[in-house]
Amino acid sequence: MTYSAYMPVKCFWGNGCVCNNSSAIALGKSCLIVTGKSSAKLSGALDDAISALEKENISYAIFDGIGENPLISACHKAGEAARKAGADFILGIGGGSVLDASKAIAIYAANADLSPIDIYKREYSSKALPVALIGTTAGTGSEVTAVAVLTNDETGIKKSISGPDCYASVSFCDPEYTFSMPYKTTVSTALDAFAHAVEGFFTVKCDGVLRLFAEKCIPELYFCLEILSKTDTVPEEIREKLYYASVYAGLVINNCGTAFPHPLGYVLTENYGIPHGMACAAFFAPFIDRCAEFSNEKFNAFCRMTDDADKVKAVIKSLTDLGNTVIGKEKAENYALRWQSVIPRNFTASPGGLTMEEAASILAEI
Repeated sequence: MTYSAYMPVKCFWGNGCVCNNSSAIALGKSCLIVTGKSSAKLSGALDDAISALEKENISYAIFDGIGENPLISACHKAGEAARKAGADFILGIGGGSVLDASKAIAIYAANADLSPIDIYKREYSSKALPVALIGTTAGTGSEVTAVAVLTNDETGIKKSISGPDCYASVSFCDPEYTFSMPYKTTVSTALDAFAHAVEGFFTVKCDGVLRLFAEKCIPELYFCLEILSKTDTVPEEIREKLYYASVYAGLVINNCGTAFPHPLGYVLTENYGIPHGMACAAFFAPFIDRCAEFSNEKFNAFCRMTDDADKVKAVIKSLTDLGNTVIGKEKAENYALRWQSVIPRNFTASPGGLTMEEAASILAEI
């Protein structure tokens, strides 16, 4: 058994954890609060964060210009806003897009000479500002990962940055902030968390304590997905299970990474507007089939944690809305050209590996 595990983020869990631990949010004397358009306010997280900041006599400015699949240009603009406000730390409040963006904003804020595209070079002179995060969706696990997925404005392609500078200093994990999520968002983010847990579980890195995290969250996430497949309302106890399980899944992918459904899912998000969680879930069936073929021991363990594989595939399919999306062979081969020169590590981490040609074949089935 050989594996490594690292998780340096200080986490506070439970209802009221922001207000009850206000001193932990004090990473400086002034901050830029980063949000999307509405979820931070609707969830109650923004009001709680402001109360905590005011209690600790921390000044703040708000930047609410982060959308889904955050653009590097928006993150760069927010970095400028942080410098203008004299912020010495970043507080991100929202779903995965906002949390990921906050990590990039902290880098831009500390490096005025960095152009938007230069963030991908991962070379800059000044250390990123400290980051505090408050999650409002149960999906990405960005609260505990060293990854930020950003979108290049010029190409429309999603590409991640990762490294020690992408860890938050502190994260607040309060499931009540997810209670205001609409049903469809709840489903998509839950599918994202399930993808993280399952894809990470089937990598060779998932062993020891990491496997314990996966074995903790996979059955809980599947239980919740089964409930969601039978109703269009979300009980509070399901929301709580989903949120905590999504953070456990974040701990899994932070150390193990993801497999081929993620890069293939980017194609659906970038070109067809399919929400990220559903885009990854679109490739669950071919992924789990390959797991059965190439990773028999873990496949059997997965079925024990969930159900018969065909039933699990049916549940995931019932929750995955791709609209009228059709790709076909020619488009699939064109999309797959992006992997011609560099095969993503998500492909090599998948059971049995995955070639560009196999990726095109799987895409063509959509």
